[in-house]
Amino acid sequence: MKCPYCNEDDTKVIDSRPAEDNSAIRRRRQCERCGKRFTTYEKLETMPLMVVKKDGTREVYDRSKIEAGILRSCHKRPVSSQQIDALINEVESNVFNMEEKEVATSVIGEMVINGLKELDEVAYVRFASVYREFKDVNTFIDEIGKLLKK
Repeated sequence: MKCPYCNEDDTKVIDSRPAEDNSAIRRRRQCERCGKRFTTYEKLETMPLMVVKKDGTREVYDRSKIEAGILRSCHKRPVSSQQIDALINEVESNVFNMEEKEVATSVIGEMVINGLKELDEVAYVRFASVYREFKDVNTFIDEIGKLLKK
């Protein structure tokens, strides 16, 4: 690390600790030539996760889109905000644990559908009807029939 005062390359770390929000490391440094002290912050650089949509376009992963879909499907249902947050966290954790740079929306959608199926069957059918693009009432009846068999 170069000294900001004299541009010397030789500096030493005096103190190192996590920054206030634990997202970076704060290092206190001292220049070997001029003796002045300064602070640097090291932050992990991450590549953004890209989501591949049905039409092949790509966009940056956005947690709020998952949240909006789940909230809409759970509207006026006996599902607490803690349960919704837990489902969103679970889906997000599974997506990031895949360690892929790109994830298809179909993969994320199936994770949400599986989580909603366990959480609330009505919310599941609501989400599935939009996600799987139900075309008519028979599609709804078929999906409900599958739920009743279980």
